[in-house]
Amino acid sequence: MIEMDGITKSFKIAKRKAGLGQAMKAMFKREYEVVKALKNVSFKIRDGEMVGYIGPNGAGKSTTIKIMSGILNPDSGRCIINGRIPWKNRIEHVRDIGVVFGQRSQLWWDVPVGDSFELIKDIYRIEDKQYKDNMYMLTDMMDIEEIIKVPTRQLSLGQRMRCEIAASLLHSPKILFLDEPTIGLDAVSKIAVRDFIKKINAEKKTTVILTTHDTQDIEALTKRIILIGKGRVLLDGKLDELKKRISGDERLTLDQIVFKLYKEYEI
Repeated sequence: MIEMDGITKSFKIAKRKAGLGQAMKAMFKREYEVVKALKNVSFKIRDGEMVGYIGPNGAGKSTTIKIMSGILNPDSGRCIINGRIPWKNRIEHVRDIGVVFGQRSQLWWDVPVGDSFELIKDIYRIEDKQYKDNMYMLTDMMDIEEIIKVPTRQLSLGQRMRCEIAASLLHSPKILFLDEPTIGLDAVSKIAVRDFIKKINAEKKTTVILTTHDTQDIEALTKRIILIGKGRVLLDGKLDELKKRISGDERLTLDQIVFKLYKEYEI
């Protein structure tokens, strides 16, 4: 169970005006601006649920994921995941979660993917039998048996993303955070990744939180969406119910619904 209650997070950002003179001035006296990334964010996600967490750039999606994964501490509020506070119980917490950031890699660039998997096995202290069983399942489901013999830098983006997701599941996490997992992928690779996520959720009951700008990912994978804008949760509910409530027409695409919501909330 994931519980977020009144989570607030701010960042202090250095700012200066353009020009050489302003740059010189900033060397001696910096000016800062406080930006509120999250404002009283609250929601609950049940075990085994798949949720789409959507919003425009800068809405606070990645900040939320980083708080839930224990990377960031909030300024205030309460976050309890599987009975733990992520940033206070990091070692125990990371054993229960897998994280995939679409624009960052956890695989070593110049060595075969399989060597990165072995390193992950050591980091998480995965038992031999569990590791072998998971490797067999993941390489088969993701069709990466041959790919893992190749250095990461030689893989296409689609191949690498399949390996990234497999790497995040080697230690059998209960929760999987996916931040833009299909960014830059071709249509075939996107379908492969979506099918795999659905299988993991159905067979392993893995809780999945998906943040993406690709509304096709959301419609293909999730039944519930949480819409965030300007650091606040604006809507939370089942996709079909939201379509009906907002437009009275369930045939509208999620793109059309999101466009209407962005205009309504001026985000």
